[in-house]
Amino acid sequence: MFSRDTWHEIFETIQKNKLRTFLSGFTVALGILIFVSLVGLTNGLQNTFNEFFSNNSNNMLYLFPGRTSVPYKGYKSGRQIEFDVSDIKDIEKNFSLMTEYITPRIDRGGVVKYKSEFNNYNIRGVSESFQFAANTLIMKGRYLNKEDIRQKTKFAVIGRLVEQDLFGSENAIGAYIDIAGSVFKVVGVFQDEGGDDEERQIYIPYTTRQLIEKNTDKVDILIIGFKPEIGYVGAMAFESSLNKFLRDKKYISPADQNGIYIRNVADQFKQNQQFASVLAYIAGFIAFGTILAGIIGISNIMVFVVKERTKELGIRKALGATPRAVISSILLESVFITTISGVIGMVIGIAILSSLGEKLKDFFITDPYINIGLAFFATFILILFGAIAGYIPAKRASKIKPIVALRDE
Repeated sequence: MFSRDTWHEIFETIQKNKLRTFLSGFTVALGILIFVSLVGLTNGLQNTFNEFFSNNSNNMLYLFPGRTSVPYKGYKSGRQIEFDVSDIKDIEKNFSLMTEYITPRIDRGGVVKYKSEFNNYNIRGVSESFQFAANTLIMKGRYLNKEDIRQKTKFAVIGRLVEQDLFGSENAIGAYIDIAGSVFKVVGVFQDEGGDDEERQIYIPYTTRQLIEKNTDKVDILIIGFKPEIGYVGAMAFESSLNKFLRDKKYISPADQNGIYIRNVADQFKQNQQFASVLAYIAGFIAFGTILAGIIGISNIMVFVVKERTKELGIRKALGATPRAVISSILLESVFITTISGVIGMVIGIAILSSLGEKLKDFFITDPYINIGLAFFATFILILFGAIAGYIPAKRASKIKPIVALRDE
């Protein structure tokens, strides 16, 4: 029940012991502030991981040709492995149940001109399926299609920053640009969340690139999108089978680590998720430690508070105060200080996280945040233990005989 006299006494005690009250509140507020900050920064780190690895699809295998280091089946070591169009057809034929798409990629650099403007860009020869691999978003026009690949058209899809560099405010769609000595028509402009480097790319049909390079059938790398429903275990099995298939076809020793390289994005994504989870557990452990430190701090302070007020409590008991009145007075003071300080620490922590946004992106922390429910739960836990910390010494003090309390030094 609300007692005006009790609360008047609590405020009077707080006013008389400002330093003690400040230290008690500071311990609690700091504990909650550190907890909120650590959890929020950890969530910001996970945001960065998710953002970085979601720019491209996760159900992909990248195949890179290498140079053999082991002689095999009559072939000497040091042989340069090459991919060609037949590899695409063979993979489609033998792994049709696992693959969604296969796209080659041929990377070349060159000077790109439009009227008086020019610059160096990376020109990629790709198929229509590369749009899915790179999560490319078309802003204007269209992407390359199967007909472009089949007819070896001189069409180009340029990045947003390429258009900005060469065309300024002019619309690039339908314009003709000079790409390393060959004229191409711009049919699309794309944007990419991967950053400025990605938006300074130019895509052309890989068949057109092969035609320009003396009608070769060679490609630099192969990108395979496998069906997501096969899962992580299926992706690892697919990688193993594909690795064996290509080694047999290209006469590469199974023991040769340099003949061919396969990067499994699903495996890499899983590893990074596990790494982020480990960091989250570590940060959570430290955050729990700060809460525990706050509990210990408030407990020690409350023990000191009760010890300091022993004579006062003895006088109150001598004047007729009941043990319950003694306990409730100390307990209410403890809960009041803990609640106010905990809420202040929580609000400051949430405000700091909200103000950060992308300011710590250079440190791989993006939009740090904490679940409000978790923040309130942590604050409630500290308040609860603050109450327990006040109750235990108060209970002990309520049992002391007035004559003993008055003799306390």
